Order: sequence, then structure tokens, then C-alpha cells
Amino acid sequence: MERPNNQAKCIDSSDFGTILSSQGVEFLLSSKGKVPLSSCVGQTICLFFSANWCRPCKSFIPTLVQLYDTLRTRGKDLEIIFVSFDHDENGFNEHFKCMSWLAVPFDAALHKQLSNRYQVDRIPSLSPLASNEILIEDDLIGLIEDYGPEAFPFTRKRREELKAIDDSKRQGGKLEQLLTLEDRNYVLSRDHGKIIVSELAGKTTGLYFGAHWCPPCRSFTAQLIEVYNELNTTTTTNQCFEIILVSTDRDHKEFDLNRSSMPWLAIPYEDRTRQDLCRIFNIKGIPALVLIGPDGKTISTDGKEMISLYGAKAFPFTETRISEIEASLRKEGDALPHQVKDVKHAHELKLDMAKAYVCDYCKKQGMFWAFSCDVCNYDLHPTCVEEETLSEFLLNHYCDHSP
Repeated sequence: MERPNNQAKCIDSSDFGTILSSQGVEFLLSSKGKVPLSSCVGQTICLFFSANWCRPCKSFIPTLVQLYDTLRTRGKDLEIIFVSFDHDENGFNEHFKCMSWLAVPFDAALHKQLSNRYQVDRIPSLSPLASNEILIEDDLIGLIEDYGPEAFPFTRKRREELKAIDDSKRQGGKLEQLLTLEDRNYVLSRDHGKIIVSELAGKTTGLYFGAHWCPPCRSFTAQLIEVYNELNTTTTTNQCFEIILVSTDRDHKEFDLNRSSMPWLAIPYEDRTRQDLCRIFNIKGIPALVLIGPDGKTISTDGKEMISLYGAKAFPFTETRISEIEASLRKEGDALPHQVKDVKHAHELKLDMAKAYVCDYCKKQGMFWAFSCDVCNYDLHPTCVEEETLSEFLLNHYCDHSP
């Protein structure tokens, strides 16, 4: 579903009544029968253009139902009126069953007139009607998907307020503001227990955005588990690093399956905080890892790259630590020869920096420096090179100076 441009507009609600009257429509429909047009006077009215044959429409309706019911329960003056794009009345009736608001009686000609008047060129579409000069957000679908009931009353001012709240949570240095709700002050432990968020104060925390259905996530999870376990069993970093899963799984069953392999914490699957965190940190793809420092402020939104490059050595993931690692690697590289002739291989091997590789001699994983063959894709750990002068160098220097 393509979202329209974020422009504000103000449409006089009297136009809507005029169009209905011109077609002889004197009532709206509810689940209980006919409702007079006057029942909408004094309310914030949104026209919902949708159709039973439209998959994005049907996917959006549960979100809109939740918003509508929540706001009505709160006593807000909101009314939604369904305008059908269905091909026939059977489709209209089937679609309307899913809705708890009002509808314009099915009439293809009338619905076309309304869609033309309100410039509807895609569905689902939600067009607000205003009787004053308040600027209304044009992209209501996107606003509601992002913020749910909190988006009301759908003004540009309200969007700016919500963005300011997001910025405050992202930059404010308070983990509890990010991770808790009014009725939830905890995250889930691996054994389904509850860990109070305030207990995480003073730790470096990673927010891990991932899903079991995503192969790159499963691969990164395995690497992240190694880092997590190493940091939480090392004396100097023990209990200083925690990870919280922010699931993007498709259902609760996948969420449980995803968590079963993870030793860390999780936001409850049914909690809207998962969607809020994706929005606050502008997560566009998974896997993603946001790193938050002991002071509650964001260190990096690209923790995945740090972990992939440097593993547990990157802790505490600050710019200073990464600079130290890179300086140490440069020093080691400067001390190694630029090329060697190994007795185990026919071609000359050149010094290369590799993110990750497998040594063709010892078959073990390697990172950073390698001696590689340009001809046949052959890689050696520096410690596996069999050349007398280099071996003496490695014995005296390399093995004792890892980053």
C-alpha cells in the first residue's frame, strides 16, 4: 500500500451532507439499522474508503477497529463513515460486518461522486472532515499505523507532539521511558519470568530487532549469543551487558520459537512497545541492534555492524573503544609482511584485512588479518604461515598482541 504525501488539508463537513442530500440519502447505516445524518453533528468525522476485495484494506481494519473502540470508550467525539469501493452489495455487506462504525448506503454512483470529491486515488484511505481551520493530517493511515489511538485528533500539531515524544524517549537517557507502559514495568526473562526494567539501570543494553522467519536474523542471533555469553562470563564485564528482543515475528508461535534459542530478555509479543521502538529508532530492516549505554543514552543504532566486525572485543561499544581496536589492528598489520611464500601453497600470499574467513590450513574461523591468494581464494591465519622468518616474528610478537 502506497502512502500519500504528508500534506495537510481542511475539508468542510457540510460538503458531505450536501452530496448525500443531492442523491436523496437521508440516513446512514449502523450494525443495528438506520441512523439519521444529524447523529454525526459536533463530532470529528472521517470517511473510510475501503473494499472487501482489497487485501491492504482488510489488514488495516483491525487496527482501525481498535482505535475507534478505544477512543469511543475514552469519550472522544469521533465517528467513522464507511464509503464502499465494492463491486456489488454482497461485497459491501460482507465488508461492513467487520466494522463497528457507520456506513453510507451502497450506491456505486454516489460512492464514485464522494471519491472524486475527496480525491481518493487509493484504498484504504481515511479522509477527515473539518468544520474549522484546524489542519488535518492527510496521511491518516500512516499516522494511525504508527501511533494508534494516540494519533487522535489527527492534526498536524498532534503529529509534531508525538514526534517530540519519540525524540525525548530516544535521547532522554531513561530506559524506563523506552521500555515500559502504564500497566507494565517489566520485560520477560528466558524462563517466562518478569525482570523489572529499573533493574537494568547502569548496564549497557542492546535492543535486538529480529524475527525467526528471517534467515539473516537466525545467522546473526548465533553470533550475538556467542558475544552475549562471552561478555557475561568474563570477570571484567560480567552482568554489565543485557539484550532485549524486540520481536518482528508474524505471530506468537514464531515469537516463542525465536525466544527458545535466546539467553536474554524480551518485550512481550502482545505489547505495542515493539512497534513503538521500531518507529522511535527508525528500523527499516532486520536484523538490527540498537545499543544503549549505562547512562540510558543511545550509543549506536548500528550495533549489528560492530558485533559482526569485532565481536565481544567491541564492548562497551563506544567510539573510543572502536578507535582503540582499529588502531591496534593497524599496528599489527604494519608489523606483518605484505606478502609471503608459504610452503603449503603454490602461489604467493598477500596480507589482507578480512571481516571473517576460514583458514584453509587449520579450518578454524578467522577475523581481521589474513594471508590470501589472488589466484585460488586460499586463506591462511598469520599464525599458520610456514615461513621461517615470519614464524619467528609471530612467535615473539603476534600471539601476545591481539586487540
